[in-house]
Amino acid sequence: MIGLRTLRAVAMTAATLGGLSGALVGLLTEQGRRARLAIGVLEHLWPAPDGVYRDDGRDPLRLALLGDSMAVGVGVTHPSQMPGVLLAQALAEEAERPVRLSTYAISGSTTRDLVPQVDAAVRDAPQVALIIIGANDVTSRLGVRESARLLGEQIRKLRAVGCGVVVGTCPDLGTVRPIPQPLRFVGRQYSLRLAAAQTAEVRRDGGVPVSLSNLLSPEFMARHLDMFSSDRFHPSAVGYEAAAGVLLAPLCQVAGLWQGWAPAALPVRSAAAMALRQSRVPAWLQRRHA
Repeated sequence: MIGLRTLRAVAMTAATLGGLSGALVGLLTEQGRRARLAIGVLEHLWPAPDGVYRDDGRDPLRLALLGDSMAVGVGVTHPSQMPGVLLAQALAEEAERPVRLSTYAISGSTTRDLVPQVDAAVRDAPQVALIIIGANDVTSRLGVRESARLLGEQIRKLRAVGCGVVVGTCPDLGTVRPIPQPLRFVGRQYSLRLAAAQTAEVRRDGGVPVSLSNLLSPEFMARHLDMFSSDRFHPSAVGYEAAAGVLLAPLCQVAGLWQGWAPAALPVRSAAAMALRQSRVPAWLQRRHA
């Protein structure tokens, strides 16, 4: 899971970045400790349901899932609600062919931990890869530039084997209400800076960035009881549906399923709307945005 035990590291990083006084650093550190106590414990931790979806005997499209707990789907109450399952089913429906889901993501991972994940994925020759990473970089004090550089190295490995890459950038930690102010503000600023650096790096290396903070934060803030799981930190099944809804269109694009779709030309909030305008959109996504 995302390491809230290291939230005090965010406070120390804030001191470095913003020249905070010792008293404020102490306040932020104590708030990190209290936030950890406020976060609940999840009852369900499901293994990744890897395998072939819509199997009809034909060669499947190979989808690799890499990153941290949000890529894994920590927080759902049933494996069918995991983002990898939702996206594999949606891709199979859109492609009208089987999709093989392989999950390399590990809960608690930072961008440093992508190295063995990507190495394992490359050996399996994926055609499409989704990476969701960044929140643990914030809580572990991994520098923004270093984090972006490491991400770029791994994207280039995947692109070198012909794999299309989509990256869900760092989510907005300011949406996590158990984290009190001003620590939540510090986490938000750090996570948004990291997301911006990731976006620039992903584009430079031939991937497609998806701004999870811009696309999802308003809904997570407005509907926090629905969007967060019982631990009040990880997304719920509803939250993961929302994330899958904004990731589907770029995944279809890099898989070559939606020719002519140009994400750079679209407003950042239009990904879900674009997905709905395409044919054969999965029923669960239509219901969400009806």
